[in-house]
Amino acid sequence: MKDFTNKVAVITGGASGVGRAIAFLLAKEGAKVVVADIETAALERTVAELESLGCECMGQRADVTDSSSMNALVDAVMARFGAMHLVFANAGVGTGEAGNMWDYELNDWEWGFRVNTWGLIHSINAFLPKLVAQNEEAHFVVTGSGNGAFLMLPNTPIYTASKAAVQAITENLHYQLQATQSPVKVNALFPGPHVVNTGIFNSERNRPESLPGNPDKPDSGIHSVEDMKAIMAQYDMQLQTTEPEEVAAFAIQGIRDESFWISPMSDKARAAFVARVDSILNRTTPTVPDVL
Repeated sequence: MKDFTNKVAVITGGASGVGRAIAFLLAKEGAKVVVADIETAALERTVAELESLGCECMGQRADVTDSSSMNALVDAVMARFGAMHLVFANAGVGTGEAGNMWDYELNDWEWGFRVNTWGLIHSINAFLPKLVAQNEEAHFVVTGSGNGAFLMLPNTPIYTASKAAVQAITENLHYQLQATQSPVKVNALFPGPHVVNTGIFNSERNRPESLPGNPDKPDSGIHSVEDMKAIMAQYDMQLQTTEPEEVAAFAIQGIRDESFWISPMSDKARAAFVARVDSILNRTTPTVPDVL
């Protein structure tokens, strides 16, 4: 897809971070933008800002952990625009885990998998039947993570495991659509190449009451990118970051290039990934990857 003029783009997690940046870039490209998010205030603010730029858009509160909510989102988009051409399955959370995984609360595991993994499954079940039935060029873009798809970072096992599952689902969806010769393309988007400056470290703000956290659990001490920078500064290390707008730019370019892998890597991450593959092929004991 080279031209986004009048294309209908739906973005889950579209009111903040990478999703919001993608929404604004697509608006500049002339697309019709649907912002879906669980945060009502941020959603309303984002839609108002997009409309002030002359973008034809709509906002809908949607919960990716709820299949009926996702089906309602699809129905609303089709009622308003009659078609969909770009779907960004972008919503995700970090559960803020700290300490050893055998001490984690089951609620933490369930919350992470409900949003990151089941959120993708619900998105596929809601959107793909419509996209396939349209039988025209479309893109289903999945926001994954190199932490889980390429590497296993031991300080975030819930996030890592949920995103490993996301990558398996994404690749299989790609293969199945290929096998049917569908014009719907899948893109695997990996925000980076450095830590992206978003609010994912503060995901607790959107934690459902039905899955409360344990207030006495160990605290990672990282609730923002600034926290991570401060911790690294204590060891005379500087954290490199990537802005959401940079991710949006290479995401749109990747769609234009029809790239499945939209995955910029830092030199450290690339070296760690190669080392992991070598470890697998040569059956050597894996070591903790150094990516920062």
